[in-house]
Formats: sequence, structure tokens, C-alpha cells
Amino acid sequence: MIFTKPSMRTRVSFETGFTLLGGHAIYLGPDDIQMGKREETRDIARVLSRYNDIIMARVFAHQDILDLAKYATVPVINGLTDYNHPCQIMADALTIIEHVGRLEGTKVVYVGDGNNIVHSWLLLASVIPFHFVCACPKGFEPDEKTVQKAQKAGISKIEITDDPKEAVRGADVVYSDVWASMGQKEEAAYRRQVFKEFQVDQSLMNLAGPKAFFMHCLPAERGVEVTDEVIEAPNSIVFPQAENRLHAQNAIMLHVLGK
Repeated sequence: MIFTKPSMRTRVSFETGFTLLGGHAIYLGPDDIQMGKREETRDIARVLSRYNDIIMARVFAHQDILDLAKYATVPVINGLTDYNHPCQIMADALTIIEHVGRLEGTKVVYVGDGNNIVHSWLLLASVIPFHFVCACPKGFEPDEKTVQKAQKAGISKIEITDDPKEAVRGADVVYSDVWASMGQKEEAAYRRQVFKEFQVDQSLMNLAGPKAFFMHCLPAERGVEVTDEVIEAPNSIVFPQAENRLHAQNAIMLHVLGK
């Protein structure tokens, strides 16, 4: 497990999960490898492939995960990059199926920054049919090529808007994430001003309707992108969602091992 970006959920869910499957996980932190600095990524990939059955990496640059996958001779799992977060979205899909009963045909509304979580939702929407809406301030939209890919797939209804109140109407799920991700903390104060109309509070959830669930990939800044009231409400499923990281990732690991 390569971590150039630290994480509680990703580390514990993968390490516990692989142990439950009968394996052994090794944590390599930012100072253990210094990928791309002390040693080239292509060399690390080939060496670790000779010691391990799977490589999981949580990194900043998406190119790093692509390089690992190119040169490794064992499966490489994307634990997160600045571009996307596929393991999180697999856990999210599982959570929606458990609580709504299905993913197909649901309306999922993301409110906040057009970040790596949004890119993963868009990529999922290009293969499974549902209605995905991203409500974000102007200038903070998701990657245009990824939006176009999802739209051109013709599988799901895709909307990008700057009106969160209109966006959430009829939602099955209202989804939020931090406004300033790791590596953007110097922008936090500025972003709080820009995003202030995009906080998920009880009034926004009321517009979504009584059947809408609230989701958040965590960690949350309570009182910033989401109020304490919403995250602690009965229709908040953030903790089952967090638990499902373990179950979804175990399924991914078994799949790549051919089990």
C-alpha cells in the first residue's frame, strides 16, 4: 500500500480488509518511498511486483497511478488520485443499492467542488444509467473532457449547474465533500466565501424531500460544507457508506486476484 497522501479510511479499510481475506498488507508512507524523487515510479512498480500480489496506491498525480499500472506485473488498485477516487464510488454505489434498493434510475445530486469524487461519479454514469447532477460554483466545474465522455456515452442523464436549490429537488441522494481537498488548504478561506451558498443544511435537504439520503465521503468539516444537523440526521448514511469502503474494496481485491 503506497501512500503519498495520508488517509485513515483508505489505510484501515484496505489493511483490515486484506487481513480478513487472509492476506497481509504493508503500509508505505510518504517518507518510505518518496516515489518519483528517491526512485523512479517505473522501478518501484517492477520491484514491488516481485514481492507482492497486489499494489494499492493513494497518490496526488494521476500519472503516478498510470505509471504504476504500466510497469507493474501485478494488479494495481487506484486508492485515490487528484483526478478520481474509484474505490469510494464503488462503496457509494453499494450503499445506494442497500438503502434505496437500486442505483439504476436514481437521482444523485452532488453539491460542492467539481473534484475527483465528481469525476468518478461521471465515469460511473457512463456505464450505469442514473441521473447525476453536479451543483458547483462557476469556475469550479468538473473536468470538461470527463463530462463530455459521460454525456457522449448516452447512458445517464448528466447535468452541471450552479443552482443547488433547484438541483436537489427530487433527489434520492444528496452528496457532499470538503470544499478544499488536501493540497488546497491555502485556498480554504477563499473557497468558503465562494461556496457559502453550497452548504448542505436542513433547508436544502427539505427541498430534496423526505426520502432523500445524505452521503459524504468523509472526512467532513462540520459547519462548513455540511451542518452537524444534517450529518447526524436519521437519513444520513455516511457511516454505512464509510463501512462499505471495506466491503467494496474486498470485492475489488478478490476480483483482480481472479477469485
